[in-house]
Amino acid sequence: MRRLLNYYRFYLRAVAYLLPLFSYEITRHIRFTSAGLAGSTGLDPYGYLSLLLVTTVVWAIAAERYGVSNVQNIFIERTGIRAAVAAWSTTYALILALLFFYRYESFSRSFLLLSAVTLLWMTLAMRAAFRTFIRHYSELRKPNRILIIGTDRFARQVARRLTRGPLSVCRVVGYVNLNGQEIAVDGAPVYPFEQIERIKRELRVDEIILAIPPSRFSEIPDIMQVVERFCVPVRAIIDFGDHILVRDRLFQFGRLQILDLAATPAESVKYSLLKRAFDVLFSIIVIFLTAPLMILIALVVRLASPGPALFTQDRVGLNGKIFRMYKFRTMKVATASESDTKWTNANDPRRTAVGIFLRTTSLDELPQFFNVLKGDMSVVGPRPERPRFVQKFLSEVDKYNNRHRLKVGITGWAQVNGWRGDTSIRRRVEYDMYYLQNWSFAFDLWIILITVFAGLRGKNAY
Repeated sequence: MRRLLNYYRFYLRAVAYLLPLFSYEITRHIRFTSAGLAGSTGLDPYGYLSLLLVTTVVWAIAAERYGVSNVQNIFIERTGIRAAVAAWSTTYALILALLFFYRYESFSRSFLLLSAVTLLWMTLAMRAAFRTFIRHYSELRKPNRILIIGTDRFARQVARRLTRGPLSVCRVVGYVNLNGQEIAVDGAPVYPFEQIERIKRELRVDEIILAIPPSRFSEIPDIMQVVERFCVPVRAIIDFGDHILVRDRLFQFGRLQILDLAATPAESVKYSLLKRAFDVLFSIIVIFLTAPLMILIALVVRLASPGPALFTQDRVGLNGKIFRMYKFRTMKVATASESDTKWTNANDPRRTAVGIFLRTTSLDELPQFFNVLKGDMSVVGPRPERPRFVQKFLSEVDKYNNRHRLKVGITGWAQVNGWRGDTSIRRRVEYDMYYLQNWSFAFDLWIILITVFAGLRGKNAY
């Protein structure tokens, strides 16, 4: 079951990543070879090769982000147009933006247009082909014979999900009833746990699934001691409800096997080293490039209204640690109690004329790159909130504190999707939780690209 799913994932990703190459080759054949222009175009093949490499990298990131290369997602939509168009339009929007600044060589407009159309149609065709192949292969392939340990309603639900659906290649051949457990399953014989040796003689089993509630987890060692005699893969279905985050599920620590129920990327080497190195390098570059602009903004802020150019405020960061966050002052000087307890609204009279411009363009946040250098923040992460509001939201919004398991950021997944300012905190937390559960360095780069090209300008930036 797992091996087959891994094969599906590998081949789908491999084909998806090669689609730009296929589209460029088809376009080259149609545009140049078939038109009899192969020897007269005067085009530099190395320039188009470089363009292909850039397109492939951008396409791979977009395909991952929108689920084009996710085998689970090809059955969510019947045609897959939404995911394909999203990845395709994002890819070519970024390519055109890059070509706008690239002046060393010009590329054929008809070539770019034809390759774009070809890539879109090939993406839709690939997803349709994989859907058809998986469905037919699942029907032709001999199903895995599954023995389920458990007979309650949870085990019945597990059995139905294992045997139904386009990716299912399983058939339940039996259930094992544990002592004192209700029998709510059907469709296959039920054996008492004491007669499990009889199953080994009577049934051919390819995999064993443990479908037991958390209250019986203490029985797993005894169950494993018995089922290991089958010499087949043994897997457990774990259901802790919606309040538990499981990421790096199981790891060995000495002689202990520890299951992570609330693991975070912040504990990984990739997050702590790679992300930190990128934050420092990126912040130094931004500070260096925007230093004249920041000096100009500081002077304008000082001249526009009485008070300091910088505004500092306590915010809550990683693991609930309080730090001082820097911004350009965009409002009239007020007492700390007022600025720490009042939310900015669309017609806030405290804003200065310069401050309105700085807020709508997000230029007031440039000093936060110094927070990133200090290690209080990251370039990408959940937005930091004031301590008073954190205490308020902890009692009102489920899982709100989970967002503090990552470094807070200047930009983030919630922000680029419009959830900033005076918007729904619950929706913001949902996007922060998605970022927490799906963090990767490529995801960070994708959020930065969206921020750079689309900006954070919007109706909620006031």
